Parts: sequence; C-alpha cells; structure tokens
Amino acid sequence: MERPPFFLLLLLVLHLLSLPLLSVPKSTIEPCTGSDSCPALLGYTLYADLKVSEVAALFQADPIAVLTTNAIDISVPDVENHILPAGLFLRIPTLCSCSDGIRKSISTRYKTRPADTLTSIATSIFAGLASPDQIREANSISDPSALDIGQSLLIPLPCTCFNSTDNNLPAIYLSYVVKAGDTVTAIAAHYSTTVTDIMNVNAMGNPAIRPGDIIAIPLPACASMFPRYASDFGLVVANGSYAITASHCVQCSCGPGNLNLYCTPASLAVSCSSMQCRNSNLMLGNVTAQPTSAGCNVTSCSYGGFVNGTIMTMLTTSLQPRCPGQHQFPPIILPPSALIHNAFLAPSPSPVQSQPGGALTTPKSSVPGTFTLPGGSPANGPSGSMSEAPTVKPLKHILVVFIFCQVHNFLL
Repeated sequence: MERPPFFLLLLLVLHLLSLPLLSVPKSTIEPCTGSDSCPALLGYTLYADLKVSEVAALFQADPIAVLTTNAIDISVPDVENHILPAGLFLRIPTLCSCSDGIRKSISTRYKTRPADTLTSIATSIFAGLASPDQIREANSISDPSALDIGQSLLIPLPCTCFNSTDNNLPAIYLSYVVKAGDTVTAIAAHYSTTVTDIMNVNAMGNPAIRPGDIIAIPLPACASMFPRYASDFGLVVANGSYAITASHCVQCSCGPGNLNLYCTPASLAVSCSSMQCRNSNLMLGNVTAQPTSAGCNVTSCSYGGFVNGTIMTMLTTSLQPRCPGQHQFPPIILPPSALIHNAFLAPSPSPVQSQPGGALTTPKSSVPGTFTLPGGSPANGPSGSMSEAPTVKPLKHILVVFIFCQVHNFLL
C-alpha cells in the first residue's frame, strides 16, 4: 500500500495547531474572609414568559423587592401575577455572602424538572449567571447525566461587595453577563462610566470580552445609616430605584436629584407600627420648611431602621441656606408586557437617563486560578480579579502528539 508523503503529516499537525483555542467564560471574583454579607444585584434575562412571582421564586427573592429594584409600580392590582415577557432584563436583589474564600450568592436553590441538564439549567434558566461545572461542584454531582427529577440543587451565583463603595462613594454592584455584540466601550457608555474604570474593577489586562463573561458594574447608590441591630442594617438602594423594607411597611428611594436615601410609608402598608416622629405631628417622610432672615429652618421625619418589629423614626431640624423644593422621586413604570428591542428595564444609575454602570478594582488575590492587574488599583477604588478555567490548549497539544505518533507508526 502506498504510504502518504511525510509533508502531509506535517501539514496535518500545523493545521491542528492553528485551530482556535476554546475557553470558558471569565468571571470577576472578590476574595473575602469572615461571614459578613452585603446587598448586591444580578443582571438576569428572562428565558421565557414568567410571572413576577415565578421570577422571584427562581431566586428565592421577595416579588415586591424585585419590582421596586426595577422601579416597577407595585400598586398595580395583582402585580405579583403579572406576566413578564421572555428576553426582559431585570435586576434581581440578592445577598452576597463569603463562601469558600470568595464572594458569591448561595441562597438560590433549584428543583430539577424532566429534561433538565446542568447545561440547560446554567445557560438557559439562569441565563449564564452560573456554569454547569460550578453547579456540579457545588452539589458534588459525580454523574451530570443522571439528574433526578425533583432534585434540589444549590445554584452559586456571582456577586461582589467591595465594601459597598466605589471611589469612597456608596455603590451597589451588578453582576452583568456579557452578550453577543457587547464591547467594554459600549457597556461603559451604557452604564455612565469609563472603560478604564470597568477594566480596573474587573482586573482586565485589556478590554477584550466574550459572550458569557460576567463583569461587576458598580451603580451609584444611597446608603443607609441604620444601627447594626436593625434588621435592615446595611440597606443600599441603587440610584433611580426603590427598596421595600420593614415588612413591606416602608419604601425607600434613591435619586434622581441626589444620593440621599428618602423613605416614606409604602403603598402596601396595612398593619404597621407607628410611623409618626415623637414629639411631633410629622409622619415618616414629612418635611416642613420655615424661611427666616438667616436661611431656612427645615424639620424632617426620617426613617431609622426596623428594630424588633418597630419602625424607628428620627426627627431632625437644621438651618439651610435655602428652603428645599418638593422632593423628586425616581420615575416608575407599569409592569412591562412586551419587550422593547435593545432596551434595559433597569433604571438609570445617575440623574441623566442612562443605564447602570460604574468602575471597580480589587485587593490583590491569593485565590488559585485568579490574577490581579500589576500596580494595584486606582486610589480608593475597589478591585476584583478575573477567574478563568484552563483553556483546551493542553488537550489540543496532546491530541496533536497522539495523531503524530499514530501516523508516524503507519508510515514506518
């Protein structure tokens, strides 16, 4: 039998070496120690038409909290059963914990259904916020092809805290899954930040991103000053949105004119403790202003946290240069029923009408499989590191060597 010339073997090897390398998406991680946690946001795209309550149940979140986080009107009758359209982008509030030395959300569990696979659960149902391997490892699954119907799976989800600040200003971090056509430049413009900021926050050596990558985006926010013993201690509200607290009795907003938290009785309030400030006839959220020759005496009744079932209020009086105007609330929208092409539902993080966004940076990481930009991060800026699973390059080289040996033996 005629043997193929040796140069054909060489061409085959060169061709295999020239094939593009496959790699898994990257995700920004934040090393941590201890057991503290922080509020965070997940950028989620609906995989199907779902009720508000179904979306909330998927993430074990409060349906009203999902609505207020996205500035959706909660006074609409039967709003929790409103059907949201597939493809809609939502911000999902979550608690970001410290687990296995890194920040992640570990409060979400999923019960498997017929035809579910780890891949479909990760990429479709949870829209790329988790990978099949992460779910497999979190649940010690030895055979991914043998999922039991009704099996309860822990879904580890990406999140970051960075002390809930960005450049010494209050912030809440959004975990965003990169989509086809996204660029760092476009994302930066979309979220009112800079390319440098996003690169520093996510420890990126260059602005190259791929669909499926998960990056952390800081959104300007209003921070609370509640006592540590309050059940809503650490409440942070993204600019242009709302939060519900105190057993659905109090609703707090952030922006659009400033980053001062403003709380009022919620429209859902039914059976709540008193919201009147002591030694005053002012109710929570009320403000009075009295012009004087020296300026304006402003008295306000503010929210001080939820303690043992009691709504704490604070009466404050101050002399200001001028009397404040009527408070401006972030605009709210009706529950969407149709998808607007190429539009984010998430409200603007800044007084101008733009999308959430921001900057980040991280402490140097000693977590295996991560890297940090040399030179550290910008002054006062948080920073994370990018985690990436090994590419298939070593496997490809092994394959090339195997084929080379097989063909070489054939030629002998």
